[in-house]
Amino acid sequence: MENMESVKLTIPNDIDYFNMAQLFVREMAKKIGFRGGELNQIDIAVEESVTYVMKHAYDKEESKTIDIICQEIEGGLKVIVKDMGIPFDPNQIARFNITKDIADMETEGLWIYMVQKVMDDLSFHNLGHLGKEIQMVKYLHKTDLQVALNTDESQEMEDPKGITEKIDFIVRAMLPEEAIEVSRCAYKSHGYSFFDDHIYYPERLVEMNRNLEMISAVAVTRENDFMGHAALFFQYPEDTIAELTFAFVNIEYRGQGALNRLTDFLLHAPKKRKLTGIYAYAVTNHIYTQKSLIKYGLKDCGILLATSPASWKFKGISDDASQRISVVLSLRYMDKPAVLNLYPPEHHRAMIIKLYESLGVTHHYHQPEPQELSYKAAESAIFTGVNELESCGEIFVLSYGENILREIRKTLRSFCIKHISSINMFLKLGDPLTFNLTAEFEKMGFFFAGVLPDSMIGDALVLQYLNNVEFDYDKLVLYQDVTKEILAYIRSHDPNEDK
Repeated sequence: MENMESVKLTIPNDIDYFNMAQLFVREMAKKIGFRGGELNQIDIAVEESVTYVMKHAYDKEESKTIDIICQEIEGGLKVIVKDMGIPFDPNQIARFNITKDIADMETEGLWIYMVQKVMDDLSFHNLGHLGKEIQMVKYLHKTDLQVALNTDESQEMEDPKGITEKIDFIVRAMLPEEAIEVSRCAYKSHGYSFFDDHIYYPERLVEMNRNLEMISAVAVTRENDFMGHAALFFQYPEDTIAELTFAFVNIEYRGQGALNRLTDFLLHAPKKRKLTGIYAYAVTNHIYTQKSLIKYGLKDCGILLATSPASWKFKGISDDASQRISVVLSLRYMDKPAVLNLYPPEHHRAMIIKLYESLGVTHHYHQPEPQELSYKAAESAIFTGVNELESCGEIFVLSYGENILREIRKTLRSFCIKHISSINMFLKLGDPLTFNLTAEFEKMGFFFAGVLPDSMIGDALVLQYLNNVEFDYDKLVLYQDVTKEILAYIRSHDPNEDK
């Protein structure tokens, strides 16, 4: 091949520049011809190798740089991570050894293990006075997961047939070595379209379970063949509620009742951190997920519109993919909650009370006194987050200050400039100022979405904003009459419907 390119990026040895390095390599890989899953595999390799160099190449007081070099080679790409730090002997790193106990597992060599899984070649070179480098090679392949997930072409072309006879299986906590099977299962169910890409990184799943950010359960046959997975996920460190998510069953094992038993296991297994409630998002492309949550006592308390791209896949399920995907928000308390003093805005008071009654609780609902409506500080405190894959943003109002309207306008404008499609805002129902300020936020284009008890800011009123999203309410598929009533209420308050 003539005119093969070689390009270099030099960055400071600072983790803040990591995303720049990953984007640089990804764009070069796309130019060469890598697509889909192979790009994600290259992302993994860059993340693991660059992060390791940043942590170990230099002493903390040294201010040095790292070179990222992309070389086009015959049939693929070579990525070189080069530094001028301390010499490196990979043989001195303990090999990644999967054990039965996550807490006791030695993970120093996990990054080498992962890079070897997703790249076709990995080598280390000490260059004397020129420093040292890690070289990784990736060749163009016919299928996205031929290396990382060990699938072959025949598996990609045709899904396995379902097992019709009932089989005996076990549900238990996930073992570290099963994390790769979880990633494979996610791919088989949704390709690389799943909203949270943690699921495609086995080492992250192991670490998240170890840190109690996630509680994973798996279903396996008596012969220890992997069937499926489900988890409780704590999105933020402050959370006492966990999302029931990452639920997948391999196609051949659907219909065996695995998801039911996985969910039951997660609901009743002893927890190592405080858990006051479990919530879940059920897509509105079909009724199956909505229907399955009812038997576990989860009650609908909101609907979030257009939160996910229409490209999100549901293998084995026929659905409408003509617009962004919306989700029904449901929750179940694990214990009877305390009675709270809440200040719902007057124009949403009846609906909010109705949602809480549906959840099985009764609180004290107040109209604030005039003295309660004064700001306690000049500056507001807000927390924001963005899921780039979903094009979905979040705003949590931690405390109201005199500048709150200006801060929300500024944050909303920033999200819109970045083309974030769906934005959800969470307001403290226990704060008297929510009573008045909700109407001010609605003047900006926000509208009612529901309630979320025990969020990171306490019981929250959820508002949403759609940023130039074409949306047809009639395309949503809902199972319960109460959910349809919530949707009708949301639709009646959506300012975009008037347009």
